[in-house]
Amino acid sequence: MRHFNITGLCTPEQDYMADISEKIKSIRAMTEAGEYFAVNRARQYGKTTILQALKSSLYDDYIVSGISFEGTGGHFFENESKFCIGFDGLFARSLRFSSADESDIRKWKEYEEKPEDFLKLSEKITDFCAERNVVLIIDEADQASNNQVFLHFLGMLREKYLKRKVKEDFTFHSVILAGVYDVKNIKLRMMEKGYAGQEEMRYNSPWNIASDFDVDLSFSTAEISVMLSDYEADRHTGMNIEKAASCIWNYTRGYPYLVSRICKEMDEKSLCWDANGIQEAVKRILTEKNPLFDDISHHLENRKDLRLYMYELLILGQEKYYERGNAVTDLAAVLGLIRNEDGYAVIDNKIFEIKTANYFISKNLENSQQVKITEVLAEDVIQDGHFNMEYALVKFAEHYQELYANINNRTFLEEHGRILFLTYLKPLINGKGFYHIESRTSTQRRMDIVVDFGREQYIVELKLWHGEKKQTDAYEQLYGYLESMHAAEGFLLTFDLREKKKIRKEWISYKGKRILDLVI
Repeated sequence: MRHFNITGLCTPEQDYMADISEKIKSIRAMTEAGEYFAVNRARQYGKTTILQALKSSLYDDYIVSGISFEGTGGHFFENESKFCIGFDGLFARSLRFSSADESDIRKWKEYEEKPEDFLKLSEKITDFCAERNVVLIIDEADQASNNQVFLHFLGMLREKYLKRKVKEDFTFHSVILAGVYDVKNIKLRMMEKGYAGQEEMRYNSPWNIASDFDVDLSFSTAEISVMLSDYEADRHTGMNIEKAASCIWNYTRGYPYLVSRICKEMDEKSLCWDANGIQEAVKRILTEKNPLFDDISHHLENRKDLRLYMYELLILGQEKYYERGNAVTDLAAVLGLIRNEDGYAVIDNKIFEIKTANYFISKNLENSQQVKITEVLAEDVIQDGHFNMEYALVKFAEHYQELYANINNRTFLEEHGRILFLTYLKPLINGKGFYHIESRTSTQRRMDIVVDFGREQYIVELKLWHGEKKQTDAYEQLYGYLESMHAAEGFLLTFDLREKKKIRKEWISYKGKRILDLVI
């Protein structure tokens, strides 16, 4: 019986898998074209599974050598000799599990001496590839990216690639490096003679020949549906496959590990395969410890620049351009926290958004001198199984006035008003629901908080006061969002940071929608 796998390699014989056939076709096309490229994605993004499927696709047409530096040990990279001999052994072993025949294997082993330097290794590769189409795949390549000897190895491959283009060498038909970090941007330090005979340090990328890899490895709704169809054929749950796939995608945006993790939770806990069951699975997953979440928390804790970047993007709702080559942008992307959407950085998926927001809420509780903004309890807000959002907002407004009305530090209120509200809200819905954040533009500093509580959904827009005209604009914007969510009611919470402010609370009707307009 197959199962949902969240650890290591997935195989169609043992695991329920999304349909990755189109992705394999795209990667195979790059390989057949003789391109050298790197497959870089965040942790637990299915890279190893993709590479294994690619190897199977290429098996009949190429000799595919799949090697990994994981587990080789530090001695492997101590010097040029140990690396070359080590690579020679890894490559020889990989041939046993490829389409290479006995004569191919003998050809690689026919050298009496082990290649103890890059010159000898290069000649061995030339001889072997002269009459063979060989594809080299190196998994976990970034584990070696800080080793100078590995960078020289990449430099050797680059030199052979360039000579092949002018028919002066034979080498691998295609080389694929896989890992979390992109080795394409790693610089190799080389000494060159400068003016007046002085030696100068020059920098060059040993992998600047690599083609851009733009294949989307996240799962689409249709690809998730294939996995659920296989499961349904075995289990007969009666699920609506298209709706379940769409709901899972809405929480994960196709992040492979998260998709499989939700499905695994649904299966093992016998949850109903509908929106409520999937919501319950997500709620449980958000409370667990796993390597992916731990990695995100570790980086937020130890990288001040990343912590500030994510706070500004998620909590303050600031627009940020997606700047390739910017260290903090690249790190956030490597961790899978953000993606590029029309040139802007956005949080990749709702689960990461909630985990990141919860991190900042916990930090706010640790650092705040006003840990308890209110004595309101969850049972005061939850009435007959329904969350009374109006009551919750009114109580927040009252205590906000008591604690912060006399603070003359506008910057403090502007930066912390939203985190205060989220800190207030989280324990009220904790265990029975959760929220996610829809950020908007920095010009109006808006945030839509969507609270899922049981079968109900509450939409709260947070903004800063910029005058009556902007307030009317906010009605229109909230109306548009309510319309897109098929909701009849919404809540507008506005922070007025002026010294002379007019506090108000009223229900208004706007284009057939009920909006609670609360200015504090």
